[in-house]
Amino acid sequence: MKSALVEKICVELRWRLDALSRAAKEAHLAATDPGSKAEGKYDTRSLEASYLASGQARQVEGLAEALQRFESTALRNFSSDDAVGAGALVEVVLAGDVCYFLLSPVAGGMELEYDGKELTLLTPESPLYQKLLGMEVGDELDQPVLEVLSVH
Repeated sequence: MKSALVEKICVELRWRLDALSRAAKEAHLAATDPGSKAEGKYDTRSLEASYLASGQARQVEGLAEALQRFESTALRNFSSDDAVGAGALVEVVLAGDVCYFLLSPVAGGMELEYDGKELTLLTPESPLYQKLLGMEVGDELDQPVLEVLSVH
């Protein structure tokens, strides 16, 4: 189950990386195009394009790193008796809705559909990730209102 999930995440990351790489190349071309040279002291098109290209290049690097990490990582399978840990797929009731979270090393906030369910990746920087660590099936939180239904 986890290997199929990791492959789905890799496919999504590859798609995002490809789209962002194309956008970054276009922004770079816009920033370096002779036609975007400033026509006056208040014309900042070229400067803005270079900032955009720089930011997109950093995002491309981050996505490439995330993809590499997922391609080289095997997520541990958990049983219903295990406490939530890194790599766990957790089913919870959050504010009355059933939600699914993967405690992931990278790509936090990424949402994708998996097995007919909406899944959100959480990274260690996420407060919810930190709150879920160590919880077991049946455990509850008050802030946010949450109950762990299953751990995989």
